[in-house]
Amino acid sequence: MRMSQPSRRTVLAGTAAAAALTALPSVTGQAALAAPAAAGGAYRWRTAVMGGTGFVTGVLFHPSVRGLAYARTDIGGAYRWDDRTDRWIPLTDHLGWDDWNLLGVEAIAVDAAHPNRLYLALGTYAQSWAGNGAVLRSEDRGATWKRTDLAVKLGANEDGRGAGERLLVDPRDSATLWLGTRHDGMLKSTDRGASWQAVSFPATPSATGQGVTFLVAAGRTVYAGWGDSDGTAGQPNLYRTSDGTTWEAVPGQPTGTAAKVPIRAAYDRHTRELYVTYGNAPGPNGQSDGSVHKLRTTDGKWTEITPVKPGGPTPDGGTDTFAYGGVAVDACRPGTVVVSTNNRWALIDTLYRSTDGGRSWTSLKDKAVLDVSETPFLTFGADEPKFGWWIQAVALDPYDSKHIVYGTGATLYGTRDLRNWAPQIRGLEETSVRQLVSPPAGAAHLISGNGDIGVMYHESLTASPSRGMAANPVFGSATGLSQAAAKPSYVVRAGWGDHGNGAHSNDGGQTWAPFKAQPAIAKDAPGPIVTNADGSVLLWSFAHWDGTVYPTQRSADNGATWAEVSSLPKGAVLVADPVDPKRFYAFDTATGTVHASTDGGLTFAARAGGLQSGDKEFQLAAAPGRSGDLWLSLKGNGLYRSTDGGAAFSKVGSCSASYTLGFGKAAEGASYPAVYMVGSTETITAVYRSDDQARTWTRINDDQHQWGWIGAAITGDPRVYGRVYVATNGRGVQYGEPV
Repeated sequence: MRMSQPSRRTVLAGTAAAAALTALPSVTGQAALAAPAAAGGAYRWRTAVMGGTGFVTGVLFHPSVRGLAYARTDIGGAYRWDDRTDRWIPLTDHLGWDDWNLLGVEAIAVDAAHPNRLYLALGTYAQSWAGNGAVLRSEDRGATWKRTDLAVKLGANEDGRGAGERLLVDPRDSATLWLGTRHDGMLKSTDRGASWQAVSFPATPSATGQGVTFLVAAGRTVYAGWGDSDGTAGQPNLYRTSDGTTWEAVPGQPTGTAAKVPIRAAYDRHTRELYVTYGNAPGPNGQSDGSVHKLRTTDGKWTEITPVKPGGPTPDGGTDTFAYGGVAVDACRPGTVVVSTNNRWALIDTLYRSTDGGRSWTSLKDKAVLDVSETPFLTFGADEPKFGWWIQAVALDPYDSKHIVYGTGATLYGTRDLRNWAPQIRGLEETSVRQLVSPPAGAAHLISGNGDIGVMYHESLTASPSRGMAANPVFGSATGLSQAAAKPSYVVRAGWGDHGNGAHSNDGGQTWAPFKAQPAIAKDAPGPIVTNADGSVLLWSFAHWDGTVYPTQRSADNGATWAEVSSLPKGAVLVADPVDPKRFYAFDTATGTVHASTDGGLTFAARAGGLQSGDKEFQLAAAPGRSGDLWLSLKGNGLYRSTDGGAAFSKVGSCSASYTLGFGKAAEGASYPAVYMVGSTETITAVYRSDDQARTWTRINDDQHQWGWIGAAITGDPRVYGRVYVATNGRGVQYGEPV
């Protein structure tokens, strides 16, 4: 179910996603005097609990410290396990707006001889538009960091992100580290990660973007997997160095399609055997064949120990295609090893366990009892949860032979008896959040629209929503979420689903029903949806992942019938007037023009023009309880406001950049709602609150709570002054309250 997260630029495509967030207003004209940010914005920040929700790409138990482990994710940073509280502690929330590309963790490394040392290789995308990677190093288990920027790009959210680890402390010298890259060969550091140099490596990178897939120590020898081979005997994909200088291909290594890409490896120090999992593609998607092999390092003998070979029949007459992913050995019991299948959709992925070095295997899924009561969304609308999918991260506790954890596309499961499994995920949140609504009444203070897990109704901020994902229908990723301002019991949502792409709720988002009909384009290009103040009219926009936009459709009968709104430019971002049900507003970034409707969305006419055009990162929002009070965030061009329904806009001089804006309960004695913004008043992009209609701002987050790119959505709580909800692209919903 977990899809590859789109890049920040994709998430921000104005019509497809930015519009689905809390809408903002627009401004042009007179410039106000800039005011400095006020002081005294101390806040306590917490994560609204959903329960994982993202792809855990790596888990690493420390080999010499009981109860110490680390986890990495593809877009949501790294975590340390706190055994005393049974929680994951986020380690990279300090990375700010300009470092958004570093929230993807390519690899983790620990030093067996120095338990407090920790290393992270960061870099989400290896594309030309993304920044270079970086290495963070810590002497206190991630409490504080030193950073070295690299001259190469890493790809924690690229294909092959479940392979690894690509970072390793040399087994002979704690000051020496190795970093395998996707496009730039092998890097080496001899000063504990402070500086890095390219070193000679016998394989040549190709356009696949895999390069070095893992690094693992086997005694004093370092082995490296290579993902750019074609799998034939003349194209080796496993190398080693015994002296830390010269790399050579490992003799006798497996060849063929089933052993094309080495995914992961683990070394049994008791038997001196190296276990390697393979796939015919890097994964996590696109794999259909794979194998497991072991190398006896004492004499170079290879043995295939594949538990079940892919390609067999399935009960429905199909073919059982999959590869192998994770592998872990038992530090206490020689010859005990666990491997995972990956991309096995027909018969569902599993873990295989062997206690005799791979001569025989037991599928742990077959007798597994899954308890997801703490994270109900894991059923994804079905009667029972799956054992897993996208299983490429597997770890075995070196101090407890029955404590196994494995990552999936949505969570991290753990067991301590090899039979009973439950999410071991507290504290780890990786959702890419797209829309936020904080209702003015009802049991929930928050409804969120998310990538991969649709819409959630948060009756509590400290527990995963008891209803799980919104069902009837279940969506993958949400593209739109809107509540009728004057009738908060009515909520509508849109998204990617197999059984419908739009739904409505008459009880504030607790239960849902699909629209009776939907435009044909909704199946392939669902986009933002907006309801007017009393819920009598719906306007649904449509945008494909490739950026193609389509005409907006209107319904006045709760989604039973739809008609095209021809007078509204395709791709214009909509917001409803919170007071007058006949009024809608829209911003067309193609021309920099605001449009308005006074007949319930039947027709639109141009109003203010001359605003910044062509920018995909913008939002239009309407102040609650007021008709025609609009705010427009135009990225680096700043913030604008209109108080006449979009006829004219004035620039708000108190901020130099505005990315997203929302409203909450007014401060005591104030008549206007509190305004919350992600933007900058001078040079720092941060979270701000204004209690005086944006004349002055107070920064309310701090340098330890930044979460990378947070330009998707922000909203205050209409019932709790000072409480604000911030959508992140990989750290779920962060909410703050004054202290």
